[in-house]
Amino acid sequence: MKDLMGLMKQAQAMQQKMTEAQARLAETEVTGEAGAGLVRVVLTAKGDMVSINVDKSIMDPDEPEILEDLLKAAHADARRKGEQAQQDIMKDAAGDLQLPPGMQMPF
Repeated sequence: MKDLMGLMKQAQAMQQKMTEAQARLAETEVTGEAGAGLVRVVLTAKGDMVSINVDKSIMDPDEPEILEDLLKAAHADARRKGEQAQQDIMKDAAGDLQLPPGMQMPF
């Protein structure tokens, strides 16, 4: 019974850490850039878009594809950075959890 109580305390502590990690994900912002910084997209580590910044010098009404491509590239860059931040935050939250060999937390 003592082991069960210890396991329950561990589960509660892990739940608290995961709740805190989710809050950190929502607060953590990453910036993706394209075109040498002429286009910037800011996302949270959860993937929510915070802002887009486009330098006016690349706005050519005759070639909208250039801006479209740069926006997609900046978003992809921010998304990759956000995924890495998410892995780091979740790994930190699960840091002292003792899992059986070969078992990993689903991040």
